[in-house]
Amino acid sequence: MDYAVFKSGGKQYRVQPGDTLDVEKLPLGVDAVAEFGDVLAISDGGEVTFGAPFIPGAKVLAQVQSQYRDGKIIVFKYKSKIRYRRKKSHRQNYTRVLIQDVKIDRPRRQAARRTSTPRTRRTPAAAATAAESTQAETGEQA
Repeated sequence: MDYAVFKSGGKQYRVQPGDTLDVEKLPLGVDAVAEFGDVLAISDGGEVTFGAPFIPGAKVLAQVQSQYRDGKIIVFKYKSKIRYRRKKSHRQNYTRVLIQDVKIDRPRRQAARRTSTPRTRRTPAAAATAAESTQAETGEQA
């Protein structure tokens, strides 16, 4: 397995087993195993497989190493000569994960089931024709 591309938190990441990665906060504890099922592409021995949009049965397994908050970002809005000033700050929560493995569970192909001869469905016109021929044989009138 060369690499995999998966989606988490609205972003796409290209990873290999053994990579350390920071993703948006996941609701998992330290040493828990995170499974990312939205795998977009996998490269295995130079052969790249793309999903439409995801590869069915593929998942990236990662071990949660820590939860932390990034540094503070200050957003300051200012307009000159009109006394307009706004100051806001933000700290983003992240989860640091260690990529362990990329698994592909390919679905098994099921053998085609053989059925008996298909039954024909009678249409109302065919049913009326059959009823008329039965009446003609028995000599009954409706």
